[in-house]
Amino acid sequence: MKALVLSGGAGTRLRPITHTSAKQLVPVANKAVLFYGLESIAEAGITEVGMIVGDTAAEIQDAVGDGTGFGLDITYIPQERPLGLAHAVLIARDYLGDDDFVMYLGDNFIVGGITDLVDEFRANRPDAQILLTRVQDPRAFGVAELDDLGQVIGLEEKPEHPRSDLALVGVYLFTPVIHEAVRAITPSRRGELEITHAIQHLIDSRADVRCTVIKGYWKDTGNVADMLEVNRTVLEGLARRIDGDVDDASETVGRVVVEEGARIVNSRIVGPAVVGAGTVVADSYVGPFTSIAENCRITDSELEFSIVLRDASIDGVGRIESSLIGRHVEVTPAPGVPSAHRLVLGDHSKVQIHT
Repeated sequence: MKALVLSGGAGTRLRPITHTSAKQLVPVANKAVLFYGLESIAEAGITEVGMIVGDTAAEIQDAVGDGTGFGLDITYIPQERPLGLAHAVLIARDYLGDDDFVMYLGDNFIVGGITDLVDEFRANRPDAQILLTRVQDPRAFGVAELDDLGQVIGLEEKPEHPRSDLALVGVYLFTPVIHEAVRAITPSRRGELEITHAIQHLIDSRADVRCTVIKGYWKDTGNVADMLEVNRTVLEGLARRIDGDVDDASETVGRVVVEEGARIVNSRIVGPAVVGAGTVVADSYVGPFTSIAENCRITDSELEFSIVLRDASIDGVGRIESSLIGRHVEVTPAPGVPSAHRLVLGDHSKVQIHT
């Protein structure tokens, strides 16, 4: 069994971060989202991975390499433009051959991995197996309709009027029959080859399409709010570890990780939080659910429920929360602006001004 990992999307909802970085490499708890997916694939006993890459191919390849660091053998498959998930399957045909495969969206995050799902698929080997989860607003997802027996009878891509609240999670398992289905469909109104249409083709052809409704945690990390939420979830499982230097004037409370080479000076860190290697936190407060990457400088500031990427500097700005701060960013106080009042007052006026 192989894996097909999609890492070619533009990440428009994470701009401006993704103007200069691949969305799959934005870190949560100081590790790229993509790495969690690759680790899940390796844990499921899959070693051969085809990775779909686009405009950020060089950055993805530099970060992942040949896959040996994950126990994987990775082959890169270029996609000229992001033309849909089914298009990714189409261009990976030669690599996938006649093997079963799991398709994993590189910006998705699933707590607990995919081992149980892969084992179930290997044991039963339906033509396709999809993951579903209940969401508050299904209009932004592929949506599944089930019958009274829990069988999949219909799929829609981002419908205006969803028939259920069951959204497709970004993990799919297929036998080679999917290749005929992706060749049989035409582009949607978005100009893409939708994987939901290909799976619907299988359903219409009476293929064996099964679903698993997951109750655990899943996020599509396509926007800042979801990135911060995934960061929170990962940090909740953090184990306390202090490898860096914490001076006597500082305090670390709870599940705090201070990486080797980091320094905490006259500051208070309340976990769960992680401070990356080479980072200096001085005269500051770092609150829960905060990840600070390597080689950052946090001085005379407060930071909570945020992600700070490498080489960023935050100096003397009071309190920051619910924020995603990019690489090499400098955050400093704005210059003071003299206050003034401009008045046109009639005769015998009385005016009170707060100063």
